[in-house]
Amino acid sequence: MEQFSKIKNVAIVAHVDHGKTTLMDGLLRQSGVFTEREEVVERVMDSGEIEKERGITIRAKNCAIYWKGVKINLLDTPGHSDFGGEVERSLMMVDSILLLVDASEGPLPQTRFVLSKAMERRLRIAVVINKVDRPDQRIEEVKVEIENLFLDLVSILHVDDYDFDFPIIYASAKEKWALNELIDPKQKGENLLPILDFFVSDFFPEPKISKGHELQVLVSNLSYSPYLGPLIIGRIQRGIVRRHQQVMWCGKNNQTESFKVSCLQVFGGLGQEEVDSCPAGEIVIISGFNKAQIGDTLCSVDRVEPLPRVEIEPPTVSVNVSVSTSPLSGQEGEYLTSRKLQEFLEESCRLNVALRYEETNDPKVFMLKGRGEFQLAIVFEELRRKGFEFMVSRPTVITKTNEQGQKEEPFEMLCIDVPNECTGIVTQKLSERKGRMESMHTIGDTRTRVEFVIPSRSLIGYRSIFLTDTRGTGLMSSYFLGYRPYAGDLLSRQNGSLIADKHGKATPYALFNLLATGEQFIKPGETVYEGMVVGEHNKTNDSNVNVVKEKHLSSVRTAGKDENVILPPVRPRTLEWALSWIDDDDWVEVTPKNIRIRKKTLPKNQRSVVRSIRK
Repeated sequence: MEQFSKIKNVAIVAHVDHGKTTLMDGLLRQSGVFTEREEVVERVMDSGEIEKERGITIRAKNCAIYWKGVKINLLDTPGHSDFGGEVERSLMMVDSILLLVDASEGPLPQTRFVLSKAMERRLRIAVVINKVDRPDQRIEEVKVEIENLFLDLVSILHVDDYDFDFPIIYASAKEKWALNELIDPKQKGENLLPILDFFVSDFFPEPKISKGHELQVLVSNLSYSPYLGPLIIGRIQRGIVRRHQQVMWCGKNNQTESFKVSCLQVFGGLGQEEVDSCPAGEIVIISGFNKAQIGDTLCSVDRVEPLPRVEIEPPTVSVNVSVSTSPLSGQEGEYLTSRKLQEFLEESCRLNVALRYEETNDPKVFMLKGRGEFQLAIVFEELRRKGFEFMVSRPTVITKTNEQGQKEEPFEMLCIDVPNECTGIVTQKLSERKGRMESMHTIGDTRTRVEFVIPSRSLIGYRSIFLTDTRGTGLMSSYFLGYRPYAGDLLSRQNGSLIADKHGKATPYALFNLLATGEQFIKPGETVYEGMVVGEHNKTNDSNVNVVKEKHLSSVRTAGKDENVILPPVRPRTLEWALSWIDDDDWVEVTPKNIRIRKKTLPKNQRSVVRSIRK
């Protein structure tokens, strides 16, 4: 463990795809964490399997670098708005943030969200304008947009005596260089030392600690070690913690319990280093207790003073998750009982403060609440990869009733960045979904940015439509505004479903003859059952179809009698697509091998094919 005289706790935050994790790679390498000959994968902080596949950060992670006698605890935070709870709890451990902004896209909704949370906590803020080597960079305009964002948030949050003299560093995280001043847009730097030197400057303060010698640690994260068991991660607010020390745990509802610290660690590079004691201001990893939750406090036994619990914005979307009742249950994965399902949901909510779960009237069905459909899809993808089978309902927004008895629903500020020729179709679709345009302005010569205030439920299932309308070139992001009066009924999916009416294996002959009825979701040879959705009807109502029908063979053969069956390609059935496509009377059946859509009522003589498009 290297010797150091000071500690700095810094979080790197930005909107999704603005280059946080790439910058972390460069800082870790140039600070000497990796040797010159050591082979390191790209985006080393995205250590999770799903994170590597999707190229996004899902959970906030800690690491530490040493530079000029200073230890810098760095936190890499998610950029997607659905994982805002990770950012909120991460800010509880730091005293300053490094805000990354794309040199072309400028400040976006998640930029505004993390900046507002940092201002509320009075954290020191420095700005890095990243990707300055992009051919479509607009650095001067982005600087003005950042200044306007700071002014706007100060007026909204009523932050008195705020210092607007925030420093700006220009960087290219991909090329691994940074500059304190950018005189020429084509100018390039040599390395990331300007950022490392800035970390150890007087602008970023040392940790603010409380007076006194009695221990106080706010639990900000939880982890698990196969050797040490459950791990508690948090910053020491006051006092000193020692290995084998007796500590008091303070949980919800004034719960208390004492335990002995069996192992004490701190972050060093990408790993952990075992120590005998830690002073106030350090971020520590404590083992020896398995009941802690995020937001709890660890105190001295002699002076029990719990810190204020972590308060984050409430969930806005909920889904029902159920034990699988499919005719094919147990054939492709491990059957998940209601007890095991409840244990998994409890653990997910314990590790992520933005998630909540509730029991329902049906003992095999539970309600999971989160920030967005994407966050919930990630939770279910993790459960699926553990080899379990289960079912998920259509996501719905969480409404509430105000003091006047009026129904309210969550609203979001939606920011879209699209090519100029796609502006018309996008604004038309959003207007149909109760969106209200707030602003529109051009970005460069070819793109337009439009902002809408829109109900959260209008965005469920819209992302795939948006990508189709913009031919994959549009950018869409949003942040939670709060609850507002209910905007009225919306149109759900216009088209109905094609539903299998028999059990068996789908045949090419049957699927070929059903091509005129709509888009198909299955391939020949797939096992289907009565009530399983096999496609999207090209009409409003549902239709029961026979996809297992075989061609009757006869003894007569003539030239040209048999046709070569050619079927169109079938779209991949991902969990996110299924959750956005289904209707209120559908389930998504999830197994380790397949994702299917089925009706809640399987027998065709017990359900109607006439569907209402009002919801």
